[in-house]
Amino acid sequence: MARDRRRQEDSDLQERVVFIHRVSKTVKGGRRMSLLALVVVGDGKGNVGVGLGKSAEVPLAISKAVEDAKKNMFKVPITEGGTIPHEVLGRYGAGSVLIKPAVEGTGVIAGGPVRPLFELAGIKNVLSKSLGTDNALNIIKAAAEGLKELSSPAETAERRGITVREMFVGKEN
Repeated sequence: MARDRRRQEDSDLQERVVFIHRVSKTVKGGRRMSLLALVVVGDGKGNVGVGLGKSAEVPLAISKAVEDAKKNMFKVPITEGGTIPHEVLGRYGAGSVLIKPAVEGTGVIAGGPVRPLFELAGIKNVLSKSLGTDNALNIIKAAAEGLKELSSPAETAERRGITVREMFVGKEN
């Protein structure tokens, strides 16, 4: 029964290859080439994951990356307007990504590797700016770290020990 549920969850997931790089290792006989694949997996309902895979062949590298992404999935809080609850700055290595909520109809304004992360997470309206490095791996990991830092208004209110209404309106006397 649990296996059937897992298969259904896997069928709901979409995957997108962000990039494939050829990397080499110098060994005694010369260079040994392999391929590195970065993949984003998500269900479009707030669950998303990023994974890396390395192999001598492209399909094998992609399948390893998909498995890694499924293992590293996390939940992203999304508002009714299809955006994020608040502004956040994600950092990883030399990469920083500024992520801001946007009004309905704005769309996903994000460059390169960050766009599939937002789309597969189910975020429809967001502004983002990559700061620092232009390394796709560090940028996407910085964006993922930023999304992990997000908290919904309900979680924040619970942590503060007040209601969501009190948080936005103020305590009524």
